[in-house]
Amino acid sequence: MKLGLLTAAFGERPLDDVARWASGSGFDAIEIYWAPGRELDLTDMPLEISALAYYPNNLDPDNAVREAAHAHLRRLIDAAASVEARLVCTFAGADPSKPLAENLEEFRRVWPPLVAYAEERGVRIAIENCPMVSWPGGTNLAYCPAAWEAMFEAIPSPALGLNLDPSHLVWLEVDYERAVRDYGERIFHVHAKDTEIRRDELYRRSILSLGAGWQAGRIPGRGEVDWTRFIGALRDVGYDGVLSVEHEDHDVDVEAGFLLARNHLQPLLR
Repeated sequence: MKLGLLTAAFGERPLDDVARWASGSGFDAIEIYWAPGRELDLTDMPLEISALAYYPNNLDPDNAVREAAHAHLRRLIDAAASVEARLVCTFAGADPSKPLAENLEEFRRVWPPLVAYAEERGVRIAIENCPMVSWPGGTNLAYCPAAWEAMFEAIPSPALGLNLDPSHLVWLEVDYERAVRDYGERIFHVHAKDTEIRRDELYRRSILSLGAGWQAGRIPGRGEVDWTRFIGALRDVGYDGVLSVEHEDHDVDVEAGFLLARNHLQPLLR
């Protein structure tokens, strides 16, 4: 396995500068977040590109917003066809006003052409499992094994898989080791992010607060994930891709956070 990072935390910093910093800091790969309206030059990267990433609501109830997201997603797919990984990371999307069953119906209608577009170009799509919570629901239906099963049943294409992030599974009470073993062949990419559970606040707010106030994203090693066991499970199922550090730990500066993650994870990857 290789250690990478998601570039989103660097904001507007030029991509070539981020790539040089990552390479000089001991990272093997970068997952490039490509926002709409920005140009992307993938030439002369000093390290491997693990994936191109864009995380909109691909099932937004506003059709104009949805179509704009799909147009940019297809741009990523076209660009990913030119890099070795040939992988795009994104969200399935959801209408937060609708239950999972209805969102899955919309997924079955909307997503087959997007997956076919990728497959025709030799590109795979990895759906991240963040629920993107808001009341009464979230804007990404792919947050649990029941949803994954329905997704893969609806679209059995080998071009559709998971960008698995254990941090979300922690607070959702989904066994992340079992998830690795049950869906190993569908894991195309992995996010290395941790979660802190503030148990006093969980006591006060309960699970019905959907994590608000009692769970927080952390750099690996500053939360609940047992990275030795998680990486061991990935090895058991034959995953030999990239662990892409996602920095959403607001208590740690960007570069310092990535270096903390590197120091915690690199010894486990040897």
